[in-house]
Amino acid sequence: MKENFKKKSEEVKNKVKSMGPVKIIILIIMAAAVVCSYVFHDWIFAADSVFNRGVSSSEFLNGLLALVPKIVRAVQIVTIMLVITAIVLGIINRAFKRSQREITIVRLISNMIKCVVTVIMVIAVLAVWGIDTTALITGAGVITLVVGLGMQSLIGDVVAGLFIVFENEFNVGDIITVGDFRGTVVSIGIRTTKLEAVGNIKIINNSDIRGVLNQTVNPSTAKSLIDIEYGDSLERVEEIIKTKLPEIKIDGIIEGISYDGVASLGASGVTLQFTAKCYEGDIFAVQREMNKRLKVMFDENGIGIPFPQIVVHGSGN
Repeated sequence: MKENFKKKSEEVKNKVKSMGPVKIIILIIMAAAVVCSYVFHDWIFAADSVFNRGVSSSEFLNGLLALVPKIVRAVQIVTIMLVITAIVLGIINRAFKRSQREITIVRLISNMIKCVVTVIMVIAVLAVWGIDTTALITGAGVITLVVGLGMQSLIGDVVAGLFIVFENEFNVGDIITVGDFRGTVVSIGIRTTKLEAVGNIKIINNSDIRGVLNQTVNPSTAKSLIDIEYGDSLERVEEIIKTKLPEIKIDGIIEGISYDGVASLGASGVTLQFTAKCYEGDIFAVQREMNKRLKVMFDENGIGIPFPQIVVHGSGN
């Protein structure tokens, strides 16, 4: 499980590193343009500037020139908000990325900040272009109310997502079971949660997540059940297990393999149970290796494992 989490973290870091320089260069160019716009403020925004006094006899050209101050103002707003957002997100990422839960919270908060900033940015730019944002905000409030009544499931998903994160029910990197699907949590969004298993991604609405089994809170138990023949002496078999079992070392096991005794009496053999503590992400590999190593141990010590047989009786003629 830890290896999977480290792998995901490295993938995210590589993506950030590959995209980071491009974003930084764009922000630097936009910031330089904003600085220049403030330096030449009077030349661009003054009432008698070349963009506002109408230097051409063509109304179309004058109209295009009159758009330049608005475009520059929009770029100023967008750049300043993007720089502030980048600084805030950078501080949050550096301050709180120390555990899986904090990474999950940071992602959720970052998504919410980006959504809020985008809305504010759009309203501010529309105001620069002379659109009545008061009426727009009022209309948006009414529309939000109407849409909200018809999108109760979406609101339920958002609220459920917030409770999942802040109640620390599970985090990115945890292995959980929801219904009949077991997978690793790869992301917890505002509306959905994504689980990965064997290369498949299952997307579940947050409000549909109920009865979660979090299998990474404590070490899991790998179990191996092996039958021996009724003809073998149980005392002899257990003496061999006592002597040879400590010699078996398997990667991924935390506390070593333990012999738990007789699990059941089957139709053709006695079922012995072996268990070992391991991380949930390693449980299947550990179980497979346990079965292999125990089979080898039994074979080396002459302990028979029963298998179905058919006995045919002849007539004697």
